[in-house]
Amino acid sequence: MPFSRIVWVVLDSVGIGALPDAEQYGDAGRNTLGHIAQSRPLAIPNLVRLGLANIEPLANLSPVSAPSGCFGKGATRSPGKDTTTGHWEMAGIWLERAFPVYPQGFPPEVMQAFERAIGRKTLGNRAASGTEILKELGAEHMRTGYPIVYTSGDSVFQIAAHEDVIPVKDLYRYCEIARKILDGPHRVGRVIARPFTGAPGNFRRTERRHDYAVDPPRPMLLDVLAERNVPLLEIGKIHDIYNGRGRGSCVSTKNNADGMKQLRMALASQPTGVIFSNLVDFDMLYGHRKDVEGFARSLEEFDCGLAPLLSGLEQSDLVLITADHGCDPDPAWPTTDHSREYVPILAYSPGGQQGANLGVRATLADMGQTVAHNFGGHIPHGVSFLAQIDGSG
Repeated sequence: MPFSRIVWVVLDSVGIGALPDAEQYGDAGRNTLGHIAQSRPLAIPNLVRLGLANIEPLANLSPVSAPSGCFGKGATRSPGKDTTTGHWEMAGIWLERAFPVYPQGFPPEVMQAFERAIGRKTLGNRAASGTEILKELGAEHMRTGYPIVYTSGDSVFQIAAHEDVIPVKDLYRYCEIARKILDGPHRVGRVIARPFTGAPGNFRRTERRHDYAVDPPRPMLLDVLAERNVPLLEIGKIHDIYNGRGRGSCVSTKNNADGMKQLRMALASQPTGVIFSNLVDFDMLYGHRKDVEGFARSLEEFDCGLAPLLSGLEQSDLVLITADHGCDPDPAWPTTDHSREYVPILAYSPGGQQGANLGVRATLADMGQTVAHNFGGHIPHGVSFLAQIDGSG
């Protein structure tokens, strides 16, 4: 095989410009990386050296004449602009219909069934920012014991509860109940437990978030890797997104810094196979909160952590850096939702090709097909670009 180990890093929400059909989603002109780069000069030398600024023009960043990595961008072929859609497509799954969304909240038949099953009323039931709805309803939740249910522009049913009011194990049980109810026409992509702590005016969401995803159709990349006995380590929310289908091990993370620490530790503990990670802070802490400066700092922190990761690679290693969608925090946009964008693709190996332009990939599945191809497998969709990044020839 060309690469004995692939380290795949998904920068959650770090899109790089609107897709041709973005207008259908209200996203024409949105550009997560573009608008962040416009906000101020970014200190991301490692990403630039790999070829990030060669993909698309980015303000205050100059493309390099000889990138050390291969570069391109990928389009989402499936309808939608959420985490599940993006990650599933990477694994070779094309959706013909987007997961349902509920901008006006969930219908009575869903909420009544849920409240009956948990034996409590609920608060909220509308699209909202997670931090804002805690400010608004957190105190009432603590007084009544009613969990807070909310959604977003994504296909999610989120349940927030203070850990001192509803124990986390009970919150998880509520999510399992919701997951069973949310089927058929209301089959949302994810049910998410959102535990929090603190006092009114100072609530903080904890790291014990847990996602309950729909089971992906077969076959997809993680099935193929398992069939071929390829070692797999899932870091961050990858295990949840694929509903535990990977037969490898998994580790949760507290934040991006912890995710990068886990990646570096994985280089020392797993010499072969696939290390698949998601870094969620870009999306959860900055994109949805429209925090442009926080997003910019987070990119710089990732870039700083990228240097020791790259220096720890073997000649036969490949690092694949991408995203699953956009979440443009530009204040000019009224929405805090994800954005329908291309995602960057950076591929780097100390022993691989350098400077190859991978072009515009028609589907995110091209990345999954490349990983499958490397280990002698095949997934239902996507065109491998392994030959373009493999340095053996």
